[in-house]
Amino acid sequence: MRSLMRTFLATIFSLCAACFVISCSTHSPSDRSTTDDEFGEVPALWLSYAGKADMPHIVLISGDEEYRSEEALPQLAKILSTHHGFRCTVLFAQDPAAPGIVDPNYVHNIPGLDLVASADLMVLFTRFRALPDEQMQHIDDYLKAGKPVIGIRTSTHAFRFEGTDMSSSFAHYGNFYDGGDEWQDGFGRLVLGEKWISHHGHHAHQSTRGWAAPGAADHPLLNGIDHGDIWGPTDVYGVRLPLPGDSQPIVLGQVVDRAGTFDEADPLLGMAPTDKSPALPVTTTQNGQTVEVDLNVPMMPITWTKTYQIPEGKPGKAVTSTIGASVDLLEEGTRRLLVNAAFWLLELKVPLEANVDLVGTYEPSRFAFYEDEYWDKKQLTVQGLK
Repeated sequence: MRSLMRTFLATIFSLCAACFVISCSTHSPSDRSTTDDEFGEVPALWLSYAGKADMPHIVLISGDEEYRSEEALPQLAKILSTHHGFRCTVLFAQDPAAPGIVDPNYVHNIPGLDLVASADLMVLFTRFRALPDEQMQHIDDYLKAGKPVIGIRTSTHAFRFEGTDMSSSFAHYGNFYDGGDEWQDGFGRLVLGEKWISHHGHHAHQSTRGWAAPGAADHPLLNGIDHGDIWGPTDVYGVRLPLPGDSQPIVLGQVVDRAGTFDEADPLLGMAPTDKSPALPVTTTQNGQTVEVDLNVPMMPITWTKTYQIPEGKPGKAVTSTIGASVDLLEEGTRRLLVNAAFWLLELKVPLEANVDLVGTYEPSRFAFYEDEYWDKKQLTVQGLK
């Protein structure tokens, strides 16, 4: 019942959101996220960071149930804006029945996607979203223009329309799309280079250490980053090798065993940046045979570059990073990788050692799935994430 009601309300809210944007048209972009009108205060539906007027506009889109993109992207936006002057807007998943309240489990609505039209760079960190056509159209238009994209973690499976009760003109974006055409395997494969395949290692028990891929040590994405500087407690994702087209692996992910004990109360789950031991080979069954598998032979790419071109669109560039959850951003090297990617995609000179200091208090939650009741009780406001 809650799902049906939410789907109905998503349609109603889309119309209301359009009216909201029009009503705010006399305000500056930084004011559109929260305004007052004759009926009282309108809740913030997105966050804006002013930056410098002559700098590019970056729109960061959150909306995943597990890796706390609603925490990661505001911090990334603050780093990009405060230290480097980029103008940033961060969008969030919200139930239309509760505007201004972040609800990562609500997959049918991300207010403010019309702002993508003014973006010079789109940063996508969503998972299995089934957005209405009018919202998907803004993303489709952006990609047809051939503008740059950073895809983080679950963005390889950013959309999913299969198995839902909604009809969509953008079903081909879905992770499980099997149409046998250019969109085979959906947005993840065509634009970013891969869809959801697998966890490569023991999820929540083995971490990821980033190493420069062969021939990539001098790539601008790795400016200021030494071997091993990139780390996160989220595990490596499996991908199909080789990656398609002109994909160029930049960082390979070493599966690392924990040195400490599992601690559910710890945001890092007992793992630590000081963990150094590569994962030991594991025994498994393949085709009825018992075999020993070394997860680090070969190591999976966790960051790569790729050009893309969707049907009827212009060519564009993408950087995909399967590391970048909120807890991953506690590590300086991981933050620097994403900041470098923004400069590189915007065709700006990548700093030799970008300032990626955390801005304000940053205490990310551990990655996990939570029931709807958790978010209903939490009442996490957009404005509270600023």
